[in-house]
Amino acid sequence: MQSFKLPNNKTQYCSNGVKNIILITSFACIIYLLSFNFNGPNTKLLHTSVSLQNDSTILSDTNLEHIVFGIASNEKAWSTRKELVKMWWKAGSKMRGCVFLEKMPSNYTNNTTENDSLPPICISGDTSRFKYTFRGGTPSAIRVARVVTETVALNHSNVRWYVFGDDDTVFFPDNLVKTLSKYDHGLWYYIGSNSEHFLMNKAFSYEMAFGGAGIAISYPLAKVLGKVFDACIERYPHLFGSDARIYSCLAELGVGLTHEPGFHQ
Repeated sequence: MQSFKLPNNKTQYCSNGVKNIILITSFACIIYLLSFNFNGPNTKLLHTSVSLQNDSTILSDTNLEHIVFGIASNEKAWSTRKELVKMWWKAGSKMRGCVFLEKMPSNYTNNTTENDSLPPICISGDTSRFKYTFRGGTPSAIRVARVVTETVALNHSNVRWYVFGDDDTVFFPDNLVKTLSKYDHGLWYYIGSNSEHFLMNKAFSYEMAFGGAGIAISYPLAKVLGKVFDACIERYPHLFGSDARIYSCLAELGVGLTHEPGFHQ
């Protein structure tokens, strides 16, 4: 007579339990993936501004008229540094922006011919309310940093990019337009380059755009940054330069540097 072995109840119970756990886990994963697909965040939309411009403007190519420059200088240096700016500022073009000084130069003359070959002069606001505690540094770094907010506050229309630099930064406008055209100006972009000097990167950061090379910030990001910048820099009195303050405040907004090799420090 053939004998039959009765199943081990304990083994059968454990086997069924494992199967149930696998089935429940698989079902939960499917539900999670489906819900994420339909309801998950669209990272592109998080950094997209609502534009009131018409479709033809949005789809048009970026050109020099879409860029606003904010150049930092000072009253004493401007008489000589303006010669560097003349090298790249296109006279008679539709370039827009300002060079920011703490006050008008004492030798300033209303020379129409020369003024046409330079950006207009804007006077920086008072920054005495902001603390600066970096030993051996210059408090004017705060004024230079606020060129960002003061340039945005000029409220130019049809802007896609804000570009910031020092009075000895030399831009090649056509190359700049070509470079920025690679990026979607409707998203949040902080574009520039770290220093080409190892010690400078070590002292400050490899992920910070150095101001001497120029910094480009897309319009929607610049508008948001402008609203929070003054409150933000009050938290960083210990930093050395203006670019470190811009970098820190953008980091608070969750925006990292987009390294662009066309910018040179």
